[in-house]
Amino acid sequence: MTHITPHILAAISGAIAAYMAEEEACQAAAAGRAAAPYPPVNLWALAGRQAAMQLRLLMQRRSLR
Repeated sequence: MTHITPHILAAISGAIAAYMAEEEACQAAAAGRAAAPYPPVNLWALAGRQAAMQLRLLMQRRSLR
């Protein structure tokens, strides 16, 4: 039977801890991607809505003169 020195034991323990931390980080990232509370913002629709609102505001200002 081979004798395990403290250096080898520390290296093995460190490798196992690093692997477990990486695995937890991957699982947390996967859970964060899967549970999106709302869909992403559609910038084209937002810009179109803003332009329509601005046009209505300008029309209202002209009609109140």
